[in-house]
Amino acid sequence: MIEVEVHQQLRAFLREQGEPHWPHHLTMARLVARALRLERSALIQAGAPSGYDGRYRLSYLVPALIWPEPVLLVVPDTLRQRLLMVEIPRLKQWITVDKPIQTGDRWPYADFQGLLLTSPHHWLGDRLNHEGRFPKGIPAIIDGVDDLEDWTRQHLTTQISPQHWDDLMLACPAQADRIRDARVQLTRSIFQHPVNPYECHLLDAAEQDTLRSLQADLETACSALDAETEGYTRCHLPPQWKSFFEHFHRSDQLIWTEIRRPQGQFSLHCSPIDIAPALELVWEQQPFVMVGGVLDQDPDATLYRQRVGLDDITCLKFSPDRQSELIHLYLPERMPMPNTPQFQPALLQEIRQLLVASAPAEGPTVILVGDVPLKAQVGATLAAEFGSRVQLERTCLDDNGILVTGWQFWRTHQAVLPAPRLLIITTLPVPSLEDPRVAGRVAYYKRRQQNWFRLYLLPETLNELHRAIAPVRDTQGVVALLDNRVNHRSYGTEVLEALSPLARINYLDDGLFFSEGSLNTL
Repeated sequence: MIEVEVHQQLRAFLREQGEPHWPHHLTMARLVARALRLERSALIQAGAPSGYDGRYRLSYLVPALIWPEPVLLVVPDTLRQRLLMVEIPRLKQWITVDKPIQTGDRWPYADFQGLLLTSPHHWLGDRLNHEGRFPKGIPAIIDGVDDLEDWTRQHLTTQISPQHWDDLMLACPAQADRIRDARVQLTRSIFQHPVNPYECHLLDAAEQDTLRSLQADLETACSALDAETEGYTRCHLPPQWKSFFEHFHRSDQLIWTEIRRPQGQFSLHCSPIDIAPALELVWEQQPFVMVGGVLDQDPDATLYRQRVGLDDITCLKFSPDRQSELIHLYLPERMPMPNTPQFQPALLQEIRQLLVASAPAEGPTVILVGDVPLKAQVGATLAAEFGSRVQLERTCLDDNGILVTGWQFWRTHQAVLPAPRLLIITTLPVPSLEDPRVAGRVAYYKRRQQNWFRLYLLPETLNELHRAIAPVRDTQGVVALLDNRVNHRSYGTEVLEALSPLARINYLDDGLFFSEGSLNTL
């Protein structure tokens, strides 16, 4: 059976190459091989996000290369380049197989029996839009499904940019004045919204009524009775507008506008809140193996599967190794709550003490600040005290540099930045209700009388934490979590479980980075 061959080949390769030890290589490889043989779908939580180090990649590459039938490998563009230039050539030197390997946005030809690498953008676009560029029934390995929900929403989001208004007037010249009036009316209303750090707003009822009225007028004007043929002749709306009008009035859609005030422009966005119905149709088209980091605290990934429309499939979750992936956690108990006036002064004082205490150690420090105004204030204050060591969201970092960054920047660039000796988390990455898009999704759950915190905010928070601390696990470094909600809220236990394995640090020591006597392993 292929499981036996994969086990033997991978074990011999690991021994010969002296690969860094990941204890689950063989288990995961056998499961992937079994899924290919039986065409039985599986979901694997491998521990580390694929965008960071992807230590598990060999475990699906070996069965994909050995399996004698065609396989589709869906990976992000940056990862695809590494696989083609580094990982696959190394394996092909060891594994004596003649399987053809190609990349592309469609299946090469009907009887192709090789391994095709494509991007999530091309694969999802094909499956969601029924384009037929990839045949059904071909087993697919999808890496990086930590971002599957974002990929899907990007594909299902319709955007109306300023250029699309011009396209609409060209398509319906008789209605150019009506279109122009609606655009002016929307511009006046949208720019009256107060400024917020996210530069976006949900469309209010009056603004949506303006769009509905425009849609009704266009449909009426574009439908003219032809007396001779007793039929209808229609002017055709541009595809972008047709898609927007088909979806924006539905209750399960999030409608918002992004504002570029300096240019005096705005764009409209229509996006589904619940993507499960769309993805349910995708999973029916082929067997698949989904691989991600930590998708759910539950080994069966119940909430994750619910969000992405997965039925009961084979699930496997690998826990971090207690010996090699343990972090040291400093969690002070007397910090003010983040929503109090006392928090910012106490936060800055705690950061200063951490920077001084960690000075003898080697390596950079990363300070994660989710609040946009607070991030700028922390950066400016520390730059005044620590000089050019402090950088605000820049990738050029000295060996003892201090990087002040938001969560998105850190997630995007942590793979190319040196692993920090100290990671300071100022507050938990709970999606802010001040972000209109977050508020809109919360309102959707409330309308359905669902637990919006447990179904949306908490999973997003834990997923972001897992990604953020991945580099610190490799170095067994220190994470300082300065959000006292962990100590006093019911979900604090789940946050600590998400950070495990960890060794708790109860106090700072002036003579050393941290006092070894203060460790309390959890």
